Amino acid sequence: MSAPKPAGKDFPWWLVVLVATGLWLFWQVASDDVYARVLATLSKGIGITVLVTVVAFLGAAVIGLGLAVALLSKSLIARQAARLYIEVVRGVPIIVLLLYVAFALTPMLVAGWNRVAEPLGLGVLSTRDFPLLARAVLALVLAYSAFIAEVFRAGLQAVDQGQIEAAESLGLNRWLRFRHIVFPQAFRTILPPLGNDFVAMVKDSSLVSVLGVADITQLGKVTAAGNFRYFETYNVVALIYLTMTVTLSLALRRLERRLRARGAPQP
Repeated sequence: MSAPKPAGKDFPWWLVVLVATGLWLFWQVASDDVYARVLATLSKGIGITVLVTVVAFLGAAVIGLGLAVALLSKSLIARQAARLYIEVVRGVPIIVLLLYVAFALTPMLVAGWNRVAEPLGLGVLSTRDFPLLARAVLALVLAYSAFIAEVFRAGLQAVDQGQIEAAESLGLNRWLRFRHIVFPQAFRTILPPLGNDFVAMVKDSSLVSVLGVADITQLGKVTAAGNFRYFETYNVVALIYLTMTVTLSLALRRLERRLRARGAPQP
């Protein structure tokens, strides 16, 4: 009996099915006026979705890296504070955090600022000064920073301690060790889960529609409520998100293979 074929060598039939389904939907869009009108409307929300995803992910990555460094710090206070933040944020559903930031945290921050700024003669703010789009992005930043922090922590801890000690013996300070030794090696480890979080961010960006932000999902709800063509409308919504997420997944896999090949030992 022949040995089983490695899973990594399987022909991507799933991709064939997805491409065939996508081509069928694209053909529907090109040949059906209803699909064409729906796509023309929903395409206006692609920019908002991309903006929310990119800005929120970059912000979450920066905060997540800071949290990971705090988790590995020698300071007990820093470690405990970072752990408290991560556990609290991860324990709250993203949609609840979104609503809390939009309608509870933002007014609290505005009130706190006004209490300090008014006696000093500084500008007084109003809750309306913060658009719902900014509140939605802030909520996603806070939510994903907790998950990304654990990704960074695992990647940083995976670096061989011997290499860090060797760099220290060469006189490299903590920042140079992190920049030239620790982070480049950790990046290869964290890239797959970090890429998964980025793809998940694309999908979770649809949650901003609960605040009325005009992303793809919100425009889809408005369009379907107006034309009562729910099947066609949500087919297009699904097609747009699938195109974005599958394309990103394939690009991240290719990047991962290149980094793995570059880091492989030469014969």
